[in-house]
Amino acid sequence: MRTDADYAAELDRADPLAQFRERFYLPEGGLYFDGNSLGLLSRDAEAAVLRMLDEWKTLGIEGWLGAPNPWYYLGESLGKLSAPLLGAEPDEVVVTGTTTTNLHALVATFYQPTGARRKIVATALDFPSDLYALRSQIALRGGDPAADLILVGSRDGRTVEEEDLIAALDGTTALLLLPSVLYRSGQLFDLARLTRAAHERGAIIGLDCCHSIGAIPHHFDDWGVDFACWCNYKYLNNGPGGTAGLYVNRRHFGRTPGLAGWWGSHKERQFDMATGFDGAPDAGAWQISTIQTLSAAPLQGSLAIFAEAGIAAVREKSLRLTRYLIDLIEATGLTAAPYGYGIGTPRDEARRGGHVAVEHAEGPQIVRALKVRGVVPDFRPPNVIRLAPIALYTSYSDVWQLVRHLRAIIDGREHEAFAATRDLVA
Repeated sequence: MRTDADYAAELDRADPLAQFRERFYLPEGGLYFDGNSLGLLSRDAEAAVLRMLDEWKTLGIEGWLGAPNPWYYLGESLGKLSAPLLGAEPDEVVVTGTTTTNLHALVATFYQPTGARRKIVATALDFPSDLYALRSQIALRGGDPAADLILVGSRDGRTVEEEDLIAALDGTTALLLLPSVLYRSGQLFDLARLTRAAHERGAIIGLDCCHSIGAIPHHFDDWGVDFACWCNYKYLNNGPGGTAGLYVNRRHFGRTPGLAGWWGSHKERQFDMATGFDGAPDAGAWQISTIQTLSAAPLQGSLAIFAEAGIAAVREKSLRLTRYLIDLIEATGLTAAPYGYGIGTPRDEARRGGHVAVEHAEGPQIVRALKVRGVVPDFRPPNVIRLAPIALYTSYSDVWQLVRHLRAIIDGREHEAFAATRDLVA
């Protein structure tokens, strides 16, 4: 392959999504490759927040019903805008809460241990917060987390084989809870296959889509997924701590949420203040508390960008960017001595999410050296430098420059000046 800067520039000139780059606030003089942890602010999201602040300033409490996009229905209206990214009907999606609180609410509903069928299957490579939630839900049901949470291991320390997950499902499985994409390696699971396998064995399946929404098209309804949750601050660029989202397949509408709260009430009767829960007839029933309007506001602008760009085009460019990054690292000799970089992400496009796991024995030091050079990555132990070229605002020239930085750090032994520790927030 060509490894020269001119080729990267050619790719940029041919990029159909290049126009969206100017809609984002990019770090001046630097390179941002951490959109899989926190997406950058767009001018569209900024404008949406300013509109919300102006509504608060001018309308006060009347904004709940009197704002152009009434705050009272904000979770539902943002859910409707999110639905095309998820392959879902508008009433199956709602923007609410946080990832882990939504996961608790959904697992509390759909994890119904009965007789021998009481085990939850997950992976040993899950994001820890999900495992904390699953263990606590098992304990709340009187189970033993050590026995009832089955963690399917990895053969290579990076990925988990679908065959191993399916082999772990049997008549004792009540729930299969999976990330759509593993947060370290970026492995994308075959979610259609795993959903079929779970249902064939009588189990419910739920997904944590934090590392896929906004980077990958989803087909929840076609797959038959039972429920899902996600954050909106990574690829969807909703801002730090931005309001999360959840999906409930409409075949489950009418079930009583395991963790009910007043914001899940039927909207027409919510202010009747009845002492008995009268839930919404759709996914809105799984809302617990009043929507955080200021934390949800940026999503209005961000989702408008995705509607304009199209998630299929975003995925196509994301795959091209990640492939270009992997190929450049390998073609320029960075996987050989003395550089010692490795690729921990699947090369197969059907198994690759939106980021690349670059492995190095001195990963923490290299991350610190990158930051000194104005490059923002992140680090996940034990040795993973996560690099996410984001389709809406990363150029091919950015990727080319990044690889040059990786080489120069080793050539100049710059990383040796730093301690082998991560920052408090990695």
